[in-house]
Amino acid sequence: MKVLIVEDETVAVDNLRTILADLAPEIEIAGITESVSQTVRWLGKNHAPDLIFMDIHLSDGSAFNIFSAITVEIPIIFITAYDEYAIEAFRVNSIDYILKPIDPVYLKRALDKYHKLGRTEIHRYLSKMPELSLVQGYPERLLIPINDKLLPVSLAQVSCFYTSSDDTRVFMRNGENYPYRKTLDSIMSTLNPKEFFRANKQFIVAKKSVKDITIWFDNRLLLTLDTAIPERIYVSKNRASEFRQWIVE
Repeated sequence: MKVLIVEDETVAVDNLRTILADLAPEIEIAGITESVSQTVRWLGKNHAPDLIFMDIHLSDGSAFNIFSAITVEIPIIFITAYDEYAIEAFRVNSIDYILKPIDPVYLKRALDKYHKLGRTEIHRYLSKMPELSLVQGYPERLLIPINDKLLPVSLAQVSCFYTSSDDTRVFMRNGENYPYRKTLDSIMSTLNPKEFFRANKQFIVAKKSVKDITIWFDNRLLLTLDTAIPERIYVSKNRASEFRQWIVE
């Protein structure tokens, strides 16, 4: 049995491989992709695997874009941090889903379910796959790789995302901060735009964390958050009107 892993976090890939090796050593990993574009290319150039393990948030956007680009005729087990609304869509339209961080018990359940399905049932799931491109859910958590572990972090507790020449970091409302190896463009593509705003090239801010707004001398806006950050956050005068509308919605 050959599988494709679609996942953009190295630690998550290693974790899945370790669990699979323990639960089902007969499984051969045919490939690993980390983006929508890479997955589309891989599926176009290689023999179809028997099963795909697919994360929802990839390095260049939502995995749902894969179904818009090509017809996928391979059973999928989703790996997700989505809320209950979107999970219901996965339940109906995919073989199974696993919440992050992966619990071996639930991975075994998903594999058992796949092995028990007949051709008719698999065909029924595959016929519904295009419907997933319509799912409009947003994640409630992040998984932050720290050494050889994955730290689940609630987005409700995130104050901002900050990038510098050195790295990207997640700043929490409790004063903690963690490295996060993704670009702000990639991060913003996964967030609920009603809750997070791209203030400038260096910051994405959470609405709940904006405590004070100062009108600066050149019509920029200076933001004060509920946690200490490395430098001041300015919203340019070109985006000031958009920010003002967003903050009161």
